[in-house]
Amino acid sequence: MNYPLPTYFLKRSARSRHIRLRVEAGGHVTVSAPARATDSTIKNFLEGHASWLRAKVEYFKKIPEPTLARSQEKKLFESHKYQAKALAEHKLKQWNERYGFSFKKVAIRNSRSRWGSCSSSGTISFNYKIAFLPEALADYLVVHELCHIKEPNHSHAFWSIVAHTVPDYTEKRRALRDFEKTFGHLNTSANTNILIETNIRNENENF
Repeated sequence: MNYPLPTYFLKRSARSRHIRLRVEAGGHVTVSAPARATDSTIKNFLEGHASWLRAKVEYFKKIPEPTLARSQEKKLFESHKYQAKALAEHKLKQWNERYGFSFKKVAIRNSRSRWGSCSSSGTISFNYKIAFLPEALADYLVVHELCHIKEPNHSHAFWSIVAHTVPDYTEKRRALRDFEKTFGHLNTSANTNILIETNIRNENENF
């Protein structure tokens, strides 16, 4: 029987040579991958370890998770805001080739309750956590806010525009909410004694 993969944080690094899985308190999963690893390679790696991953996630769900202090989140914001802006600008340019909407600028913010917004003045804002999203969710988030240029509400017309490029937006919207619920565990030092990880190199790729 095939089980869906759990929601996970994806970290890419030019210094990484292997793909790693990390399961932490609360059942949260982090995938670390080389910058050149393709999405299909990462997915195949996860699917190849699905049984192991499922068992570890169920086990670690039983362990209480630490929370991310505001001071920690501020440090994350400061260290990732430029990466987040570069990512958002790149994806806005990419997706706007399909839409052709006009906006003035991009802003990155540190918010605990909002992933993004689009102002009447033409500023599209994103949460810095976009830098931690799996690519498919980052794409959905960018398309969502971009479409607010045309439709500033969540009407049927708005969702119809989103569906032009993200037909499974309902699934992506749910996954984004799940991601937000799990973000608080990231980079918390309390996890070090309740961590299990595996380092397995994918021999089919030369990173």
